[in-house]
Amino acid sequence: MTRTPGPVAVLGLGSMGSGLATRLLDQGVQVRVWNRTAERTEPLAKAGAFAAAHPADAVEGTSAAICTVADGEALGHVLRGPDGVLSGGHYPGALFCASTVAPDEVVRLAGDTPSVLDVGMLGNREHARSGELRLFVGGEERAFSAGRPLLELLGKEVVHLGELGSGMRMKLLLNLLMGIEVQALAEAVELAAATGLDRQRVLRTIAGSGFASPVMAFKSKRMAAGRYDKPDFRLRLMAKDLRLAQEQAEAVGLLLPLAAAAALTHLRATEQGHGDEDCAAVTHALTPNPGTDT
Repeated sequence: MTRTPGPVAVLGLGSMGSGLATRLLDQGVQVRVWNRTAERTEPLAKAGAFAAAHPADAVEGTSAAICTVADGEALGHVLRGPDGVLSGGHYPGALFCASTVAPDEVVRLAGDTPSVLDVGMLGNREHARSGELRLFVGGEERAFSAGRPLLELLGKEVVHLGELGSGMRMKLLLNLLMGIEVQALAEAVELAAATGLDRQRVLRTIAGSGFASPVMAFKSKRMAAGRYDKPDFRLRLMAKDLRLAQEQAEAVGLLLPLAAAAALTHLRATEQGHGDEDCAAVTHALTPNPGTDT
């Protein structure tokens, strides 16, 4: 395998960004990191990364930059804001947009950047750290061929889907499925508990059945423990992605009833204060609010 030349910048150090940076360091790649909250750079700095003061500083002298921020607004700030990657003109390296945003937003923010790819990542923080992600990529064939060695350091499967924005389209579809599956699991368990069945037994039964997807089996452990801290995927991010999937459907005239229902439930759970918990916390939106009759 060909190793990517030169340092790589990782912009945004949530669970996925931190995992990617750790993976690159473990593979002997020089890494420069930036995060809006600077203290998140400290563990990586101790592991050998250079902690930058702002995005433009982070990408200085790098051959590639990976953006893993939370949403389109944050991506716009990282790329086009003051001290952003593109604030001084073209970025000469390969730009990887791995933040889950609207496909059209990737195209708009990238502008006429010469080498840009959007990368939908399937997996969690442990997959990111171990190079076990599945990566779905959009962008020009030339840019994909040039960026593939770096992508293959980060993922066990790398798939080029087509034009810029294709990676985000696939990522939104996958998150749509996950959101619906986790909500279905939560609904089944809440109905079971409300009608007198033992919650723990129901969760074990579902997880061990042929009806459960791997996601359901994984999330059933959180529901059984009632622990939604240290999230694998934050509920507010799932709510955002379900909204983006709905917008994609509306733009092409499709009606997606399950997606619409899941989006409303995740929004309600976010409004109840569970947005920074794991997405399995959507179960809270299915029960009456404390002290109310609804």
